[in-house]
Amino acid sequence: MESNTKKPNKVIPIILGIVLLVGAIFGVREYIYFSKHEDTDDAQVDGDISPVVARVGGYVDSIYFEENTHVNAGQVLVKLDDKDYTVKLEQALAAQRGAHASIGVTQAQISATAANTATAKANIEAARVQLWKATQDYNRYANLVKDGSVTQQQFEQAKAAKDAAQANYQAAQDQYKATVEQVGTSRSQLAVTTTGVDQRQAEVDLAKLQLSYTTIKAPTSGIVSKKNVQVGQLVQAGQTLFSIVNDSSLYITANFKETQLEDLKSGQKVDIKVDAFPSEKVEGEVYNFSPATGAKFSLLPPDNATGNYVKVVQRVPVKIKIHAGKELMQKLRPGMSVKVSVLTKE
Repeated sequence: MESNTKKPNKVIPIILGIVLLVGAIFGVREYIYFSKHEDTDDAQVDGDISPVVARVGGYVDSIYFEENTHVNAGQVLVKLDDKDYTVKLEQALAAQRGAHASIGVTQAQISATAANTATAKANIEAARVQLWKATQDYNRYANLVKDGSVTQQQFEQAKAAKDAAQANYQAAQDQYKATVEQVGTSRSQLAVTTTGVDQRQAEVDLAKLQLSYTTIKAPTSGIVSKKNVQVGQLVQAGQTLFSIVNDSSLYITANFKETQLEDLKSGQKVDIKVDAFPSEKVEGEVYNFSPATGAKFSLLPPDNATGNYVKVVQRVPVKIKIHAGKELMQKLRPGMSVKVSVLTKE
């Protein structure tokens, strides 16, 4: 009698075994990978963006660039009408020339007053001699009038001459003092005039500086963007005209969870995958860490003391240097999404 017993199907166990084996291999590989790496896709390309601001007001005379084009540091990009500032500079130069002329006049006054001082000193000596002679005559007449050798009138004339000589001597001394004081006043006036010259020089320097601000140059090399200026437009001091994305300052900002930071250190190797260029191999290096979580820098930072506390894992921005060729660096743009993987253990 034939048996109807079916042979067990060995295909299903084999398939299950293969699936388990593949799963085990995959799990082991993932375990090994994540034990040595920290990954995040909350990352993007960042860079220094320099806003170019008008430092003086005026009408735009010329524009020497096109938006989204590369410019070099120091390149002239915008020229403002400089007629008003040229006139201000000429006025400052004229005032400076006047101040220098005032110095010459004051110096001449000092020289003349110094010469008068010498004359006044000589007059004192002459008045002193006259006073001595008049005093001697007076003393002689005073003795002679007692015995009647001279008349009372002659004695009074000698006394008057003595008093006049005394007054002349005192006047000469006062004149000398006044002349000396005039020299001091002139020297003080010279110091004031010299200060005025320094002030006029400062005004000239300021006028030159403001005139130079009418020529707006690129502060750094990079790509010009967000152009907000046209020929003939009136711009005000402090107005942003455009921005320049520095082409030598690109880096990655990766926002790692706080639970991923334990093994992260500066200098660790980083593998970077740019979403826009998935076939490009980009490497990097951990540079530094933000001093606070991203939430603390937000407009309305969370306050856990309100009583409605819910624990949320925070993220800390980590700056990563990019090591890539010049061609790829020229393709990268701030804001591009990337995925980074930090090698925490060799």
